[in-house]
Amino acid sequence: MSQFTVYKNNNPKMRKTYPYLLDIQSDLLGQLRTTIVIPLGKYAAVKNQVITKLCPVVEIDGVEYVALTQQLAGIDRTLLGAEVASISDYRSEFIGAIDLIVSGI
Repeated sequence: MSQFTVYKNNNPKMRKTYPYLLDIQSDLLGQLRTTIVIPLGKYAAVKNQVITKLCPVVEIDGVEYVALTQQLAGIDRTLLGAEVASISDYRSEFIGAIDLIVSGI
């Protein structure tokens, strides 16, 4: 498991709205049973929740998804589905969004 890897959402109650989960936890903590994720929703479905800088928009297989950073959560790694993609190219956007939550900048 690598930082900024997107996984299918295995939670049947949530996967329609948030089909993917983005793992943002450092690879240095890979031995932990839990990881920190940000839910990704299809832009068309969650566009009213988009907050500039806090919610980076990413593209996966030609579809735009919004990272709802304000909903980040720690989950057990066994709840992650299959690996979908690496979006490490968006690293600076995610670090900026997390900084905004933690430090307000």
